[in-house]
Amino acid sequence: MTELPELADPERALAVAYAPRAARPALTALFALDERFGQVVSSTSEPMIGLMRLTWWREALERLDRAPAPAEPLLSALAEHVLPRGVTGAQLAAIEDGWAALIDGETDDAAIARHGRERGGNLFAAAATLLGTEKGRLAAAGEIWALADLSLRHSQQEVRESARAQALSRARTVPIGRWPAAARGLAALYTLARRDAESGRRVQGSPKRLLRMLALRLFGR
Repeated sequence: MTELPELADPERALAVAYAPRAARPALTALFALDERFGQVVSSTSEPMIGLMRLTWWREALERLDRAPAPAEPLLSALAEHVLPRGVTGAQLAAIEDGWAALIDGETDDAAIARHGRERGGNLFAAAATLLGTEKGRLAAAGEIWALADLSLRHSQQEVRESARAQALSRARTVPIGRWPAAARGLAALYTLARRDAESGRRVQGSPKRLLRMLALRLFGR
């Protein structure tokens, strides 16, 4: 069995722990892929080199649909845990486009919207497949989650402000109501991200955040 990567984000790790046991290895590998894309973008000083690295990952993920995984631990983990649960390599590759949007030309409003849609929407839709739950609402939640995350991480103020405004606007379209049990870990990430966008800050590890995640896990709202 391929050794699973350790997630850098503690709240994503907690969301995985809230998922059904059988889905946890696949969710861990999926979130690790998103973190790997983020590392590529954040460590890029030359956009062309960053895009080349992202293209390598996209092509490697697409090849998983027709060939065994190469000797790369994360690709092996995805092939072992994610693909057997119904998510294709092409669907994983689609997440890359959201990250490429941040270094492929000007990071304007359209690029920021693309980041939310292609990174967060595709990531949460893939997670919904792994969890065996409905995709539509979770994909929208993932889009908002990615926008809120960008609003707190990006180095440029204008990008942060646009991402926050788009997150808040998009959040008004997501229905309020109880989340199904299998989706509650992801719903917790979305709920915290929405609060982060509203407040303009994030304090990970605070008792209030952990209690909010626990309440959502227990009651679904």
